Amino acid sequence: MNILVLGSGGREHTFAYKIKQSELCDKLFVAPGNAGTATIAKNIPISVTDFNAIKDLVIKENINMVVVGPEDPLVQGISDFFTKDEQLKDVIVIGPSKEGAKLEGSKEYAKEFLIRHHIPTAAYQSFTADTVNQGKQFLDTLNPPYVLKADGLAAGKGVLILQDIEEAKTELENMLTNKKFGAASEKVVIEEFLDGIELSVFVLTDGKNYLTLPTAKDYKRIGEGDTGLNTGGMGAISPVPFADDAFMAKIEEQIIKPTVDGLAKENIDYKGFIFIGLIKVDEDPKVIEYNVRMGDPETEAVLPRVKTDLVKLFKHVGIQSLNTVDLEIDQRSAATVMTVSGGYPEAYEKGKEIKGIDVISESIVFHAGTKLEGDKVVTNGGRVLAVTSFDNDFRIALKKSYQNIEKLYFERMYYRKDLGFDL
Repeated sequence: MNILVLGSGGREHTFAYKIKQSELCDKLFVAPGNAGTATIAKNIPISVTDFNAIKDLVIKENINMVVVGPEDPLVQGISDFFTKDEQLKDVIVIGPSKEGAKLEGSKEYAKEFLIRHHIPTAAYQSFTADTVNQGKQFLDTLNPPYVLKADGLAAGKGVLILQDIEEAKTELENMLTNKKFGAASEKVVIEEFLDGIELSVFVLTDGKNYLTLPTAKDYKRIGEGDTGLNTGGMGAISPVPFADDAFMAKIEEQIIKPTVDGLAKENIDYKGFIFIGLIKVDEDPKVIEYNVRMGDPETEAVLPRVKTDLVKLFKHVGIQSLNTVDLEIDQRSAATVMTVSGGYPEAYEKGKEIKGIDVISESIVFHAGTKLEGDKVVTNGGRVLAVTSFDNDFRIALKKSYQNIEKLYFERMYYRKDLGFDL
């Protein structure tokens, strides 16, 4: 099979890394890709949302499968674009329909879906610029901290958790009337704060059947001890030590099954990943949010643990026969640490030469924000490289990742040194 991966980050490099290992893969393309994907696939410099250019590439290169990495093309309807086109309809697309992608594209839509299907989640209300005063009144009925979520896509940065009621009201105003997150915050969901420990659960579904992939915990804040601004993710650990069999059984019964069944009942075409952001409150799981693709950097910790041929899994998604596959998982822990550009998640410089990738051993390096300049690898994003290591003990896996990161260098490189502190 000829396969195209859409995206340019660490998640897409991980997909390419796993797909390349499959005997079913003949030619592998990544669009637009990065310096890491360039070593194992052919990078094609087109945008993930330029559907016509993607169509031309698929036809020209006789591509049989498209694996969609980021959320933007899914929310914009790339899956429907393929199914409605005579020349593309037989291509397997790993990613839900536009309707299914609303689970991530709209926080309000996701909340309504959760309530409709009796899936445990936090109480909430949503507001627009016209109802900003009612929003402030609703905040007065809640106890701190206050959770404000931009309804639309804000690249993982549209959630504010605030302790002070006046600051919460000011930020609500900023989001709704001053467009703090642009069009994403034309509507804002305010919800009750849930106190507990978070984890991510990943499900691959063909629309009828599903497989539960390994759990992971990611670290969103830039600063140690989970302080400072939210980022796209500073690292991840898989599996989550506190998610024992009893807790996973609750997640399956109360959350995964009703989610997959709910999509089927509503005739929502969904073939791809469901990323369920959960929180463990006492001994019970509650849904914080849905994403409609794999997480980043969780992918860099989760997918390397999947021993089953990934392309084989994706073929079964295409023909709705996931129930016939056994999922084999590496029982070791994986620990991923992300190196980022100085200044990230605020202003940062690109184009810094990266040294030391070639001397790393016993860890896998996934490129997140890199590109080639001649024969040099340079930084091309806020999150730059993810280093993943394995061991039976996640603490030793983390230690290996940290030891290898010390061999890397680019100007103003930063990473968190305290991952796993809460496990």
